[in-house]
Amino acid sequence: MHRNDFCWCGSGLKYKRCHLDFDEHIDGIKFDPRMGQIKPPHEIIKNEKDIAGITKSGKINNAALDLIAENIREGIDTLTLNDMAHNFIIENGGIPACLNYAGYPKSICISINDVVCHGIPSKKTILKSGDIVNVDITTILDGYYADASRMFMIGSVSPEAEKLVEVTRQCMELGINAVKPWHFLGDVGAAIEKHAHTNKYSVVTALGGHGVGKKFHEEPFVNHVGEKNTGMLLVPGMVLTVEPMINMGDFDVRTDEKDGWTVYTKDGSLSAQWEKTILITETGTAVLAD
Repeated sequence: MHRNDFCWCGSGLKYKRCHLDFDEHIDGIKFDPRMGQIKPPHEIIKNEKDIAGITKSGKINNAALDLIAENIREGIDTLTLNDMAHNFIIENGGIPACLNYAGYPKSICISINDVVCHGIPSKKTILKSGDIVNVDITTILDGYYADASRMFMIGSVSPEAEKLVEVTRQCMELGINAVKPWHFLGDVGAAIEKHAHTNKYSVVTALGGHGVGKKFHEEPFVNHVGEKNTGMLLVPGMVLTVEPMINMGDFDVRTDEKDGWTVYTKDGSLSAQWEKTILITETGTAVLAD
């Protein structure tokens, strides 16, 4: 690409005024293939318009989670919560990304106790005291996606379950803190894995975080275990989710054979998950959906 060409990022600026220095910085890095170090592809780097679009989608997504937080309680069925979030997103100009995604039948995911993720809301599923619940919502607004999930504790929760929820939140925050421009993706998994194992928990490896923006799932896959200085280079303009799934028991999972979606811990132990969508900036990160 020539200096006076329009930049590959779609900003409408000339290359020399946009990503020329960025590309030269990357070209100056010596990647170690033994560590799996790779360059990020140009197509996952977001421009200012993209970031603004994801941010607006994130605001609706956050508000939908806030609505759930105000209404989730003992005795409520999960389909009522699903419909509440669905209607709110639609009324605010968005689209619930989960609905009909690869055949998924509802608008949000609600995962309870030993359900790791992708729990399908149902009129028959009534929340009870002692449950720990993950609510995962993804919103599309004007073609841009934002993705986040939160944990909720219903009624009187055991100290063991409460600790799992809190340590999982800490794992997510430590993972986000490990995201630094011009460092590597493996740093994220290394930070999460260390904290989970210190607390005698396991980390689900069959599922992970992902890039997000104009698609539900983009590169890179964000593994929540790993080694420092390995994997894809993290650079300004990347948007991804950090969403560790932490089990009280073993890390193995199984998928319900009947519905094809609900993922359980294989040993029946409790699982928790928190998720945020973050932007990598020149100096660190910014949360776009939480």
